[in-house]
Amino acid sequence: MEPYSGSQKYVQDFGARDYFDTYYAPGTGALTGEWVNFVLTNFHKAFSPGGVKGETMIDIGAGPTIYHLLSACEVFEKIITSDFLEQNRAELQKWLKKEPGALDWTDIVKHVCELEGNRDNWEKKEEKLRRTVKQVLKCDVLKKKPFEPITLPPADCLISCLCLEGPCPDVAAYCNALKSFKDLLKPGGHIIIQSCLNATFYLVGKNRFSALAISKEQVKESFEEAGFEIVKMIVVPREDRSRMDIGDYDGLYCVHARKPDTK
Repeated sequence: MEPYSGSQKYVQDFGARDYFDTYYAPGTGALTGEWVNFVLTNFHKAFSPGGVKGETMIDIGAGPTIYHLLSACEVFEKIITSDFLEQNRAELQKWLKKEPGALDWTDIVKHVCELEGNRDNWEKKEEKLRRTVKQVLKCDVLKKKPFEPITLPPADCLISCLCLEGPCPDVAAYCNALKSFKDLLKPGGHIIIQSCLNATFYLVGKNRFSALAISKEQVKESFEEAGFEIVKMIVVPREDRSRMDIGDYDGLYCVHARKPDTK
């Protein structure tokens, strides 16, 4: 079994640019194919006309990435994004402020614009996202109140990608994180979590980190135990196994659920 990577290892060894280079760099990133297509398609459908929308969306555990926010910025007035690590938040701010050396998300932005039927508007899409992201906060999903000492007003929607399987040492911690997320939502609010199944590790540059090897059954049971109503759950097997040396997940999942309305 992979030794659990605690918060101190992340603080010391998680390189934000190494993460981008390993998984999202144009042409070479290990997740730019299957994973990115899965996530972007699911968010595009969720946030299309007639779908999920509102005033505020909270994003938990962004890492140094923005790709998962590109559809949401069309249907929410305000996005609050977050991550545990200072180095990741610094990269997010660099991109949001258009500073020199910011990570290059152009290919993925064009991909989203293509899904929306307007590939040529990618620069406008970037600017819209920059305007919509109002805060980049520190969060800790292992806390009952992930943003303390800050208290956020309840949001219309919460999303998270590739987050919980890193910090959570077991399924109980995963379920507890979902319970804390529920407290961040308005009654009837939506939650969309996308991530990987049955992974035991992943690499960032040359540094190895543990992953929670959670099954689709455990994911479903955790959402139900946390008190969510599952709207849709999508699970697909991993097709591209060419890079098993940097991450050994065997499937992808997307859960769209709702916090019950108060009676």
